[in-house]
Amino acid sequence: MSGHSKWHNIQAKKGKTDAARSARFSKIGRELQVAAKGNPNPDTNAKLADVIAKAKANNMPNDNIKRCIAKAAGDLEGKDFKEVTYEGYGVGGSAVIIQCLTDNTNRTVSDVRTTMGRCGGQMGNSGCVSYMFDNKGYIAIERTVDLDEDTLMEYCLEAGADDYVPYDDMYEIYTAPDAWSAARDFFEEKGVTFIEAEIRLVPQSLITLEPARLGTFKKMVARLEELDDVQEVFHNVDIPDDDDDED
Repeated sequence: MSGHSKWHNIQAKKGKTDAARSARFSKIGRELQVAAKGNPNPDTNAKLADVIAKAKANNMPNDNIKRCIAKAAGDLEGKDFKEVTYEGYGVGGSAVIIQCLTDNTNRTVSDVRTTMGRCGGQMGNSGCVSYMFDNKGYIAIERTVDLDEDTLMEYCLEAGADDYVPYDDMYEIYTAPDAWSAARDFFEEKGVTFIEAEIRLVPQSLITLEPARLGTFKKMVARLEELDDVQEVFHNVDIPDDDDDED
């Protein structure tokens, strides 16, 4: 589990650049539009409330959030996006799940298949690797002087979290999907700073790739994440702590 998180942390660090931040906002904007379709009120639309929390955790400006919701409500012109998920394999038998939002599934499946193929991967049938992952609520928060591990453990028990993983500068907290919103609200009320907050797929176990294959695999993930229609890429590869740079 932690290896997958380390890779995600690497991506989060790179997301501090203006270009990466803009791309991230664009992807979350699509999620907001889809979630708000039919009911733009987060007070009565739990899915929209969850995506808004994810947007705020990624420091998305309130004006951007409101604009995306307005598009879904028909107040502004917007495209009609559809959620699609693809599964497949990377080098070394690695498992990959690609979640997308698209207004053109033919374009998206072609882009994903081509990108994977160029890096030694291939798309598979629905269900070919999803059984290797669990759906979990995920919250990453900053580790501060006031939030030591004992305090964090107490918070997790009160919030109904299933598990947490401590790091030098942050904590990762895992919950059941249906307990995530309440746990998120609990930590928000405690005034903690979210690094990330979302429902995500977590691998049941990790595999290790030898250096050459690891470089190829990382390149595939990076290229998939650069595709406009791709929202999230989940995998089961252990990315070493000190592996902060793209090959």
